[in-house]
Amino acid sequence: MANRMRIGALLGASMAFAFSMAAHAASTTGGLGGTHYNISSLKSDGHYDRFIVTWRPGSAERANPSFMRQSMGAALSRAGLVRATLGPQGMMQAPVQASYGRRLAIGADVLRTSRKLDRNEAAALMAQLASDPAVLHVAPDVLRRPVSDIAAPASLRPSAFRPTDTDYASYQWDLKAPSGRATVSGDRNYGGSHVNAAWDLADGKGIVIAVLDTGITTHVDVNTKLAGAGYDFITDAFLSGRKTDGRIPGGWDPGDWTTGKPWQSMCTDEFNPPQPSSWHGTHVASTVGAERTNNGVGLAGIAYRARVLPIRVLGHCGGYDSDISDAIIWAAGGHVDGVPDNTHPAQVINLSLGGYGQCTADDPMGQAIALANRRGAVVVVAAGNDNDNAKYFSPASCPGTITVAATGITSRRAYYSNYGRTVDLAAPGGGIYAGDRNSGEQVSDGFVWQAINSGTTKPVADDSSYAGYAGTSQATPHVSGTVALMQGARLARGLEPLSPAAVLDILQRTAATPKVAPDHRIGAGILDAYAAVNMAIANGVTTSQPAVLANGVALSDQSGAKGSRTVYRIDVPAGTGKLSLRTTGGSGDVTLYVNQGTPATADDYHCRSAHAGTDESVVLDHPAAGTWFVTLAGRTDYSGVNLVGKYIAAR
Repeated sequence: MANRMRIGALLGASMAFAFSMAAHAASTTGGLGGTHYNISSLKSDGHYDRFIVTWRPGSAERANPSFMRQSMGAALSRAGLVRATLGPQGMMQAPVQASYGRRLAIGADVLRTSRKLDRNEAAALMAQLASDPAVLHVAPDVLRRPVSDIAAPASLRPSAFRPTDTDYASYQWDLKAPSGRATVSGDRNYGGSHVNAAWDLADGKGIVIAVLDTGITTHVDVNTKLAGAGYDFITDAFLSGRKTDGRIPGGWDPGDWTTGKPWQSMCTDEFNPPQPSSWHGTHVASTVGAERTNNGVGLAGIAYRARVLPIRVLGHCGGYDSDISDAIIWAAGGHVDGVPDNTHPAQVINLSLGGYGQCTADDPMGQAIALANRRGAVVVVAAGNDNDNAKYFSPASCPGTITVAATGITSRRAYYSNYGRTVDLAAPGGGIYAGDRNSGEQVSDGFVWQAINSGTTKPVADDSSYAGYAGTSQATPHVSGTVALMQGARLARGLEPLSPAAVLDILQRTAATPKVAPDHRIGAGILDAYAAVNMAIANGVTTSQPAVLANGVALSDQSGAKGSRTVYRIDVPAGTGKLSLRTTGGSGDVTLYVNQGTPATADDYHCRSAHAGTDESVVLDHPAAGTWFVTLAGRTDYSGVNLVGKYIAAR
């Protein structure tokens, strides 16, 4: 292993935003006639010159860019932006003009302004656009960034650091079973993801994992066979570093440095330059499976026989939502104008990136993820590194994603990791400090170690460097790699792939219980790759005959193991006005699924209740007559739970 190590913070790494609670309150706002405009991504100190507008089907604007510019020009006029104004430091600002950008794969269009607008100006323009009857949705086209937190200093690397991937235990604690071994800080290791045991069941063969990031570099221990089949989706020449706008073939990373002009002066809205190139995509791709395993060199990747498709969406200063949403659709096998169709559609898409803002199903990113889900792709995203609620960040808050928080070697939530109900589960991302607390004492076994490039700006060819990083960017590929193992195990056994909803259900049901404060919840628990793959093979569905629920009669002392599913039935007569199904008491954590006609699963249910603990409730008004099935799923071991089903006649 090469001696060169990265020192200092990773470029664009931390999502360190300083926002007031008033900024948190900004979210999707309704406009005229059902139009929505989402201002939650606008920062108080931000500047914006790109907007994504969805036009109503059949409108003249949808078919003609000239009409789009006219509509935006009218909105600029109503917002008071078409006349010269006095700007900051008393400088006169020129009138704002509109120009057309391009059409996205979701059918929306990017429109641009002739100068950057501050937050208030951007919000006013969006509100006026939303008042146009031809407009369906408006969102700012904002930059997203890598979400790694910090790189390990060279001082933490022992002089004898020469692991082979058959002896990966020297540093890859994150792939091992939660063994209980002592760490250098005296705590015990409960935080591994149990990948080593999952390798006995699967290797990811037959699965494609798309890594949407900075691209990938050549490395002696990294498989880059699909790099040429990937694509650089960055359209803006300033971000890409190319001389002209436009996309090019290949998923290579030419560097994302911000060490000189123009980046040092232009990237300050997103992070603080100057910074060297991060090689973020190489590190993430190595974790997910690009790192060659069992080759006697370096370290190991998770789904090491899966094929990793690198797609460049992050460049100097980051990457725009418009490019990322197109790349998501393309990665899943969808068509994007101007780009050859993807010949290696991905079953798993990894997004170790993000930024401020609340994502809805109507937003471009939300629409792209929904299209990918419909094609069967599982979309895994980083929760973010701001020690804040993940619901305020995108794409972490997008519907249809698996959102991943970070834990350290002792299974505690990493001090930087976002949290909250938006988070689905956690995975090893690195704790950095002794005991995973923000103690100031950094420890070598707190980081996630993988391949990297030693170049300061441009990549070194066929490099042999490795580095320890920490962040939800590192936690996310642990989950993506495990999903590839799950789907690959089913493929090897002649089984149909799991749907994205079924994958999430299994990951949550098999997750290990974390150590976390109640107000900083990180989903169902910590990733257990072995348990998830094992359940994916069995599909986790019980075949026993369902027990019968008599009307109003409680079944007491129900118990089950983590990951178990127990099915009950209740026969509802015609003329029923209300049906209620409830669980109470006992200990553990359960989810209640309800369906008519067939037993409920994660993919097929009429409704569900999934709160923390055992108190769950589903109430249906005027349910259809016939057999209703109730599935009690154990998110943890549970016991002493009471279940009652009750129906009453309509009045």
